[in-house]
Amino acid sequence: MGVFLESNGTLFFSYRAQNLRIDAWGEDSFRIRAALGSALKDDDAIPQALLTPSKKKADSIQIKNDLAEIVNGKLKATIDFNIPAEDNTNKHNGRIVFYNTETGKVVLEEYLFQTKLNEAARKIYPTAEGLHELFVRFKSDREEKIFGLGQHHNRILNQKGCMLELRQRNRDVTIPFMLSSNGYGFLWNNPGIGRFTSSVESTVWEAKAAYQLDYWITLGDTPQVILGNYMQATGVPGNIPEWATGFWQCKLRYKSQEELLSIAREYKQRGLPISVIVIDYFHWSAQGDWDFDPKYWPDPEGMVEELENLGIKVMVSVWPTVSTKSRNFAEMRDRGFLTRGRDGNLFLFPFAEVGIDPEQYVYFYDPTNPEARDYYWAQVKQNYFDRKIQCYWLDACEPETIHGKTEEMALYQGPGVAIANAYPFLHEMGMYENMQKAGLENPINLCRSAWAGSQRYGAAVWSGDIPSSFGSLKRQIRSGLNMSLSGIPWWTTDIGGFTGGKIDDPEFRELVVRWFQYGVFCPLFRLHGVRISSSSKILLGSGDDNEVWSFGAESYEIITKYLELREKLRPYISELFKRCALDGTPLMRPLFYDYPEDKAAWNIENEFMFGPDYLVAPVEEINAVARSVYLPEGVNWINAWTGEETEGGAEVQVAAPLAQIPLFIRKGAENPLQ
Repeated sequence: MGVFLESNGTLFFSYRAQNLRIDAWGEDSFRIRAALGSALKDDDAIPQALLTPSKKKADSIQIKNDLAEIVNGKLKATIDFNIPAEDNTNKHNGRIVFYNTETGKVVLEEYLFQTKLNEAARKIYPTAEGLHELFVRFKSDREEKIFGLGQHHNRILNQKGCMLELRQRNRDVTIPFMLSSNGYGFLWNNPGIGRFTSSVESTVWEAKAAYQLDYWITLGDTPQVILGNYMQATGVPGNIPEWATGFWQCKLRYKSQEELLSIAREYKQRGLPISVIVIDYFHWSAQGDWDFDPKYWPDPEGMVEELENLGIKVMVSVWPTVSTKSRNFAEMRDRGFLTRGRDGNLFLFPFAEVGIDPEQYVYFYDPTNPEARDYYWAQVKQNYFDRKIQCYWLDACEPETIHGKTEEMALYQGPGVAIANAYPFLHEMGMYENMQKAGLENPINLCRSAWAGSQRYGAAVWSGDIPSSFGSLKRQIRSGLNMSLSGIPWWTTDIGGFTGGKIDDPEFRELVVRWFQYGVFCPLFRLHGVRISSSSKILLGSGDDNEVWSFGAESYEIITKYLELREKLRPYISELFKRCALDGTPLMRPLFYDYPEDKAAWNIENEFMFGPDYLVAPVEEINAVARSVYLPEGVNWINAWTGEETEGGAEVQVAAPLAQIPLFIRKGAENPLQ
């Protein structure tokens, strides 16, 4: 049998060259780590989602021959050689089972297949370079619902029954944390390429390569408790700056300083609220300069000063890519600041570059190298930050590679197959920490990717380069809710979608209106996209107009009312962000988050709560003039448009003409439409 050892509140276990430890890791939570034939790595050796908790000692540990148990609050874990598999044969490497100490019920357990070989539920295979291939299978049931897991555009909120590749891509954000309806949360604390699979009877976590097995589990009576425990374990976001709660104007792309200023001036002349205006890519002379092309941006300081006087912040896009045209390329190459492939050559990505047609190869800087992070920041600071531009758009930070093959990277901190999912996390960390060192108290950066813990580094994530369609809008509603349940409360989309929108198309105009209505109730409120006519050039051109007055008179009249509504909501939103900074409570969340006792609420995927007061039911179908809305039980709800009161626990049919998004207010809360 295996060997158990208790030391300083930690349970150690070894058997057949597998070394495993279970630590208390916060309230009602455990961290489990294991490796085969080697000592466990220190946290500073691997990109790390988990923070050091205030509680690291278990309440009790008991060891009796071939059984050991460890208790931390309401959560107990056992390692037992006497628990039989379902075919009544004994397990051979010590099965781990987690219990609720108050109810005695099993929370989660490693799951053995019914085979003559008694296949192990936990497998750790040695591979090259001191790495391990990992496989862990847990038992599930048909009724379990699974939420979180980052952002995946699969049109569903409940991820039960899904197979998800654990890999960063444009539009797919891997955050390997799941919130279960069975009362637990689970973090797969491995930043390598892998897979999550959920079936009727099991959930499986796999990694192609990892330094060690590492996961964290927490227990909670409600989704609020579970997510709160996770946020304490991985970090809560800071206080968001007030300007970020307003309207952000963006398009692909404003080509010059004068064009950008003319748009800002027109917003002010029209009396429209605007908080941020964004300078997209190709404002540089070459990728990797991280600087303005003086031909088109001759006076950045003067531009920023005028925008500040108008009450508008400017955000600028900074990519992680470097081309051979860049004045920084040679130094970054020679100092080892660029990523390489497994063959030792620089890792390539084909993309357009200023003045070059067709595209050329560009390279990615390596944020796993602390010196590279500081070098990157030094360029950003000199050319943007010191010019009073102090919020950044960290685009393409997955990083965006050919066919998403980040496992082909060789990074400073290790092979891509083992750590690549943490690329955006480390990029965000480098920017955030350096911005704080430069004197900015609450940095915020718009990011296209993230990993577990990115929220503590000011990462505001948007949903990537999505198409302009009602089907895409439907995906965003579910994606945003799962991102909230993955610990990313600062989230947004490209209002109207990114690609395929034609501003004179009646269907697109309807889509933009419906998307604006939804966008008002997203944590961040941002218009973006490349609008295409027959003469538009997507990459190097400017695209068609993408301002709120660009979609016809009827759309403009409706949109301006929703801009005003967002302004009215900003004090409420600021209070929600303050609460979020305390305990990680997300702004937008599924109905079951606030009403977990309502069984019907767990099945609603196309409505959400915006804070505790507002129930939002976006219109996600073209030509719709009504939709059904479920109102959670235990509360009376007020239709924000009509004032009609309805007792909760009912499904109602609600009028939804083009100018109205179905919106209900918890009785006793303020109606922002009045």
